[in-house]
Amino acid sequence: MTGVTAASAGKLTFILGGARSGKSSHAEGLTTGFPSPWAYIATAQAYDDEMRERIALHRSRRGEGWVTVDAPLDLVGAIEALPDHQPVLIDCLTLWLTNHMLAEHDVEAESRRLSDVLSRPRGPWFVVSNEVGLGIVPDNALARRFRDAAGRLNQQVAAVADNVLMMVAGLPLKVK
Repeated sequence: MTGVTAASAGKLTFILGGARSGKSSHAEGLTTGFPSPWAYIATAQAYDDEMRERIALHRSRRGEGWVTVDAPLDLVGAIEALPDHQPVLIDCLTLWLTNHMLAEHDVEAESRRLSDVLSRPRGPWFVVSNEVGLGIVPDNALARRFRDAAGRLNQQVAAVADNVLMMVAGLPLKVK
C-alpha cells in the first residue's frame, strides 16, 4: 500500500494469527504504507517485567512517526478520539479482551461496542488479534471462556472488515 486514496481511506484490515506469527510486524508495515503520523493504540498492560520488556521492544521497533495511545480498556473511546483519515494500528484485541475479562466487565457488550465502531473506519485502520481456537480445548473454565469470547469477537470484527489476513510463519494469507 502506498498513500491514502479515496478508495483506501476508510478501510478496515483485520490481521489474525497465532503467537509469533508476524502479526504485529506485518500490521506495522501496512500502516506505514500511509503518510504519518500513525496512531498505535496499545491494549497491553505491564503486570510483570517480561511484559514490560515486550512493550518496550514493540515501542523501540516502531520508531519515529508513531503516536502511541494506551487503551487497555477504553478502546472505543481511544478510536473515537482519533482524527479522521489518520492511519491506525490497534494491537491487540485479545489483550483488550483479557483486560475486560479480568475486570469482570460485560465482554459481550464491550465486544459489540467495539465491532460497531470498527464497522465505520474513518481512515486506514489495521486491527491485530490472536487466533486462539486452533489448539486443544483448554483444561479450565476461564481459559475456555476466553477462547470462546475471543472466537466470537474475531468473528464480529471479521464480518465488518474490508480485508482479513491470516499470518502463518510470517506470511500473510488473504482470507477476505
